[in-house]
Formats: sequence, structure tokens, C-alpha cells
Amino acid sequence: MTTPLWTHDDLLRASGGTADGVPASAITGFSIDTRSIQPGEVFVALTDVRDGHDFVTAAFKAGAAAALVRAGYVRRDGDGALLQVADPLKALERIGMAARARLSPAARVVAVTGSAGKTGTKEMLRACLSPLGKTHAPEKSFNNHWGVPLTLARTPSDTQYAVIEIGMNHAGEITPLSRMTRPHIAIVTNVLPVHIGNFPDGEIGVANAKAEIFAGFEPAGIAILPRDNPHFERLELAAVAQGARVVGFGTDARSAIRAVEIDVGAESTAVAIAFACRRERFVLGAPGRHLAVNALSVAAVLDELGFKAGDALSPLSQIRAPQGRGARATILLASGGAFLLIDESYNANPASMRAALANFALVPRDAHPRRIAVMGDMRELGHDADALHAGLRDAVLGAGADRVFACGPHMKRLYDLLPPEKQAGWAAKSAELAATVAAAVKAGDAVMIKGSLGTNMAPILAAVRALSIRD
Repeated sequence: MTTPLWTHDDLLRASGGTADGVPASAITGFSIDTRSIQPGEVFVALTDVRDGHDFVTAAFKAGAAAALVRAGYVRRDGDGALLQVADPLKALERIGMAARARLSPAARVVAVTGSAGKTGTKEMLRACLSPLGKTHAPEKSFNNHWGVPLTLARTPSDTQYAVIEIGMNHAGEITPLSRMTRPHIAIVTNVLPVHIGNFPDGEIGVANAKAEIFAGFEPAGIAILPRDNPHFERLELAAVAQGARVVGFGTDARSAIRAVEIDVGAESTAVAIAFACRRERFVLGAPGRHLAVNALSVAAVLDELGFKAGDALSPLSQIRAPQGRGARATILLASGGAFLLIDESYNANPASMRAALANFALVPRDAHPRRIAVMGDMRELGHDADALHAGLRDAVLGAGADRVFACGPHMKRLYDLLPPEKQAGWAAKSAELAATVAAAVKAGDAVMIKGSLGTNMAPILAAVRALSIRD
């Protein structure tokens, strides 16, 4: 960076803490993880599963410029500049709000939420906005109570476009994050039966929770909402109640930004979209009807910002599915030949499972004669979990999966409904299935691995990747 992200004095004021020492280097960022911290970053000692204060000295050893610590922390040999605060998370929130406040009035902040597709939409926005002005967006899926303030704290003061991803598991979680973010534009990608186990009123509760993203709207906010979703009207009413203007996107004829053609191929997706007075075309560099629909929300943002969407959407041709969300890799086998690995291991819900299976059906049979689906439990679905898992049978059969491995008690309901010739193996836990899956993979196969993060598909993914030729 040519200029520091924060001066020490500005950071001290924003945090509301007291200084113990002066940073030996310029402040270039923030980190909560000593495994990935970069020289010049401020280490934030959060307390969660582990206490970040146990890693402060390691952070300085890795080059941290300073550490944000709880008052009363006892300095250790090797520690550098400390910012002592009552609560590091609250201090991080204060810094995030200060970062948001220092942006130019001309800057535009776009917030993204939804039951699925948040991260992919955020990455599409980053790709399209970056050529148009200085753009900042979070790493990975930093969308929770610490991820949002961390993303804001990392936002350079001269940012022109900030894209903030906001997620939730329970009601009331998005409201404070929206008020911290103060978006000009908010996207809701969709409302689906995700986390419904945490909502007594099911999807209605999820829709209401997603609508909390409008709570922090700047004056004359713009809500970009999924016109195809059955909860559109509920979202629309919530947005209008906050003084926002609503723009609908989707395939519904009433959509302001409408897909008139979606051609999903094995490697990419071609889309034709209609605006009020014109039509545009663009290509996504990854397959998926659901990706194309989410890209309409990106087109809506660009249109609202005054850019011709056809030209501004051209970077989407370079978009590739990220790790854990559909990334594809050709794995060369030590025994000869290769197979296609589709990594969908990061998360799963009924809608994303169906979307992944629909894409799996497009894998060409001539290149990959056999399709192996490895499916793990979808979490937080409440009392409907067994039925929602069993309900995937048609999608599995429609994808042409030749062999199906399953893990988890809920996925057993689906597994038992499959034809015997497709049942390749089931286990209660993913680790118990890893070796069996790896032993079954042959040259020419296409292997898709998908499950919720809590189901932990990592052991299966690791076992399959270990089949590759070693250096």
C-alpha cells in the first residue's frame, strides 16, 4: 500500500482504547488469525472457541504492527504495540463504523444477503465494479458478527465501491450489521428453507430476518429483490417501510431486470437480459442457472450506478466457481488417467443441492462416463430435515448420478429411497466414508462432493484429492 490503512492516532481514537507502545511499522490491515496474518496488520484478539490473547505474541512474531487486546492483558516478551480496550470485538465494531464514516459521500456501499448465493454475488460485484473504480469486498465469507466489522475496518478511505456480505443464522443478527454498514443498495439473493430449524415460523421467519438488511439504509436506498421468490412481497413491504425504492430481478415477467434467455453449458452460461428499454447479453464463466439469476442482481446494481450493464458485465466471463462452491479440478491419477472433481463441500441447503445436481447433469458423458455423487447432511432444517433430504431423490435421478455415497443421519433417508444399483455406501460421519469413496474412484469419473459445513466433508475431499500424482 502506498499509504497506511490507518494512522495509529486515528485507530486509537476509533477503538476508544489506550495505547501501550507505538507500532514499529505502518498499519496495513487487520487479522484475527495468526496463521494468515501479514506484516503490518493489527491482530484483533477475539475470544470465541479459543482465546485470541493466547496468540498475541505469535502475531507479533509474524510481523503484526499492533494488537487489539482486552484491558488487563499482561505484556509478554516479544509483544509490540498494544491497543487496550474493554472488549476487542466491540472495539473492532467501533473501528468498522469509523471506517464507514470516513468514506467519501460519493462512495457507494452495496450490501448482499440471502439464503444462498451471497458469496458468489459478492464476487461477481467485485469483478464488475473493480474496473470502474476502487473497490473493496471481504475475503471469503466474512459475513457474521466479526466478519462484517473486520471487512469495514479493512476498507481504505478512498474506496469508491464497497461490497459487504451479511449473513445470519437467527433473527436479529442482520440489523446491527446493516446499521454498521449503512448501505446505499441492498441485494437479497433469495429466501430459502435454510436455517429454518432456528425459526418457529419457518421460511417466513427467514424472510423477515433477511429483510433486516434494510434497517441501516442510507436515505433513498435501493432494494434489489428476487421477483421469482414467493417472499418478494414481504421483502418489498419491508424495504418500502424503510423508504427504499425496489428493483425486482429474475425470470418473472414483472421483473425490472429480467432474464429472457439462460443457456447453461458444461463450462459456462450465456444470458440475455431485458431492461425497461433495452436488452443486453453476457456470459458467465461458470455453469449454473442459479448463478445467472444472481448475476441479474449485479446487472441491477450496475444499472442503478449509471453503467451500461452489457459492457460492465463483461468481467463475468472470467468468473470461475470458487473452492467449496463448485470449483472444478482435473485430478491426474497415479495409476494413470484422470477424473473430474467438483468441490461443493463448503455448504448445502435444499436449493443449492438441487442447483449443484442440475450442473452435475451437464458434465459430458463422452469425457466422463460415470458420475459419482457424494452427499452429506444439510444442517439446521428443523423438523422437516428428513423430508427435505428425501425430497432430493428426483434431483439425484435427474442428474444421472450412477453411484451415490451419503453421510449423516438425515441423508440416510434419501439414500434408502435410491435404486439399489445407485447405492454405493452410507456412513454416519464423513470420516467413516472417506476411504470407501476414494477406493471407488476410477479414471474418467466425475465426482461431486457436497454437504453442509457442519457435516464436514473435508475428510472425503482430502481422501479423493490424495489420489493425485505426487511430486
